Amino acid sequence: MPEAELHSPLPVPAPAPCVFCDIIAGRAAAEVVHEWDDVLAIVPLNPVTEGHLLVIPKVHVVDFGHDPRISAATMRRAAELAAEQWCNVITSRGRVATQTVFHLHVHIVPRREGDGLALPWTAQSA
Repeated sequence: MPEAELHSPLPVPAPAPCVFCDIIAGRAAAEVVHEWDDVLAIVPLNPVTEGHLLVIPKVHVVDFGHDPRISAATMRRAAELAAEQWCNVITSRGRVATQTVFHLHVHIVPRREGDGLALPWTAQSA
């Protein structure tokens, strides 16, 4: 990829109500598992495994690439939660990458031997 393309801003979805901002502001309910001064860890509405968490910054950042400082702080908190388990740590950037909520969030998906949860880059089968 040419150097100019690496630093070109990607399109940002049109502003809309943000469910994660609503959760942080107390306007929407969520099961909060852990809270720091800068980040929340919550249970997603549809967890894919037992223990699946979302780690979200308390300030609105559209995705992982928009503010490296906030992204790094959020990933640090995710690493603290993931440190003592086998898991996938996943974030998506943009619609093409399957992002559906445009507020940075990191999935921590606990894994167990033979759990059948296949990811597209593995040879596992469900």
